[in-house]
Amino acid sequence: QVQLVESGGGLVQPGGSLTLSCAASVSIFSLYIMGWYRQAPGKQRELVATIINGGTTNYADSVKGRFAISRDNAKRTVQLQMNSLKPEDTAVYFCNAQHTRVPTYNYWGQGTQVTVSS
Repeated sequence: QVQLVESGGGLVQPGGSLTLSCAASVSIFSLYIMGWYRQAPGKQRELVATIINGGTTNYADSVKGRFAISRDNAKRTVQLQMNSLKPEDTAVYFCNAQHTRVPTYNYWGQGTQVTVSS
């Protein structure tokens, strides 16, 4: 049973920072593209950032220059450092693991709430 467990969400003022973490119980972590997605109320889930085993990253335009994704293969974790947070970053953030060779091996965490408000 694959599990992704997120942590680190919370309430932060505009301009503040938060770090989200995700621990994955997948068997060969290096074979997975790890990503963060978010879903705001009334909106579709959207990509925030992804990172592959070699470290190549991809970001949504809305977070470029403010967010940074990283992974630790030994610990099977992925983090999302979020800086200069804006009210429009408010959403539930989900960790995702997508196997690079088996498309059906796609897993989601339960989500963690991030609220940016003064």
